Amino acid sequence: MIVSASYRTDIPAFYTAWFLQRLAAGAVPVTNPYGGRPTVVPLTGPEVDGYVFWTRNPAPFAPALEALAALGLPFVVHLTVTGYPRALDRSVIAADRAVGAARALARRYGPRAVVWRYDPVIWSDVTPPGWHRRQMAALAAALAGTVDEVCLSATTIYRKTRRNLDRAAARHGFAWRDPADDEKRALLTDLGSLALDAGLKPTLCSQPELLAAPLEAAACVDPDRLSDVAGRPIAARRKGNRPGCLCAESRDIGAYDTCPHGCVYCYAVSDRARARARHRVHDPAVADLAGPPTLAAPAHRPTSLSKTI
Repeated sequence: MIVSASYRTDIPAFYTAWFLQRLAAGAVPVTNPYGGRPTVVPLTGPEVDGYVFWTRNPAPFAPALEALAALGLPFVVHLTVTGYPRALDRSVIAADRAVGAARALARRYGPRAVVWRYDPVIWSDVTPPGWHRRQMAALAAALAGTVDEVCLSATTIYRKTRRNLDRAAARHGFAWRDPADDEKRALLTDLGSLALDAGLKPTLCSQPELLAAPLEAAACVDPDRLSDVAGRPIAARRKGNRPGCLCAESRDIGAYDTCPHGCVYCYAVSDRARARARHRVHDPAVADLAGPPTLAAPAHRPTSLSKTI
């Protein structure tokens, strides 16, 4: 079994103490975000093959990664680095710090242990296509030799995404749009070519309708990569989250509406104020990251592994 931590929130950036307590306990209860019965996910022992982490800032999580390495549990860190303006990303670390964090992870655990994510790609006045091309070229040059893959996706405009983007646009005075597939595909392939020029493999997350060379379909939860990190074979059946997703089966231990980063395009947060409030009252000793029932978030229906954290 592969543990995902988490495409519902940024555990490495905000919940290290909680994770370490759960790791010591050997398991974690997880609230079903769709209203079903909670489950218990093992975190150690023979059932656990390894971990996939998703984050905007892995630095606070260093003690947890060292603990996993001491237990002989392999992991892969998906690190989102875009350098978006503050109108879109209110509180993530600066791109140069994130690049430094990627380099530190690769030095310590090897380049196969880190995947760079440049996603989701947003079309807006503050991030026009030319801006994305310049940003991809600069970041790819900075990360060349540190990572071997960059995963991209176009923003998926859910109802809550539209609401949050509209609010941010009104507050900060910019416009955004959701272009046609042809325009999305053209920019994504350009970004993929720039990554390829820097020696990185460009992949596209769960959007087969936008897939074109040089992009390849992404397997974000990838047992082959995890096997390379572990130095032993790790087998897992493919069980994608939606059409075009090539991920292996995993168990996610996160909770929606718990990430206070405030990225306005995030599919995992319906209300930033709610997420910040839940983070403020978070108690690492409470086993379920969703917290007591009075703090439980509304049900979500995730349809993508495209990381905004």
